Amino acid sequence: MGRFATTVDLYEQFRPPYPPAFFREVAQRLALTKQHALIDIGTGPGLLALGFADYVGRIVAVDPEPNMLAAARQAAKQAGRDVTLVEGRAEDLPESIGRFDLVTIGRALHWLDESTLGPLFERLVAPGGVVAICASSSVTDGRNAWLEEYTAARRHWSNKELWSESRSGQRVHRELSSLLQGTTFQATEEIRVESVKQTSVADLAQRMLTFSSSSPAVLGAKVEPMLRDVEARLMPMSRDGVLTEFVVSTAEIARRR
Repeated sequence: MGRFATTVDLYEQFRPPYPPAFFREVAQRLALTKQHALIDIGTGPGLLALGFADYVGRIVAVDPEPNMLAAARQAAKQAGRDVTLVEGRAEDLPESIGRFDLVTIGRALHWLDESTLGPLFERLVAPGGVVAICASSSVTDGRNAWLEEYTAARRHWSNKELWSESRSGQRVHRELSSLLQGTTFQATEEIRVESVKQTSVADLAQRMLTFSSSSPAVLGAKVEPMLRDVEARLMPMSRDGVLTEFVVSTAEIARRR
């Protein structure tokens, strides 16, 4: 099993969501229509693939983790959406997969082989098409007063090596322009949508289990102590066990030079 195998049931429920307004804004800015095809790389439980389903036609979703694809399949069935699911690495997709007007990548860009990005995008992106590197996370500008303590707890309970990898993944999103150097693509714009939600302290503690560095497989018998610790840290900042969470959802757009 892959490193995310034990996070499948938790991922969709506890990670910061992409709000409907995010998909609507991206679709409008990119002028998406039902004539356009989308491929979602590292789809996980299909959050991006299904989020854009109202705005595109053909949808393909790729992930190397079979349990994640099973969750995406179930979500697509519940939503009544026709999604082609492919198990494997994006780098190994056959030429027959075709080309797409929109290539989306969520929290998976740092898992891709950097040296393959240029050829991969060149092969998958149709003429006039774009790549959208998407993320949704708690804002870090101070409005989430609890976030610093939460990050400290996450650092404390995480496997140190995997924690370093996850921080590297966050830097990848900030450094897309340099990542695309030497390719035929360049970062051209960022689409940002902010939202506000009420999140329980218990849910934030459970969110810790959705990260590869602090998954149930990593923590083992430490899961319950971790949950208790996170709740104890955050409860004093809450109102009846609930915190306000400001979320920013972004799509970094890359186009051919």
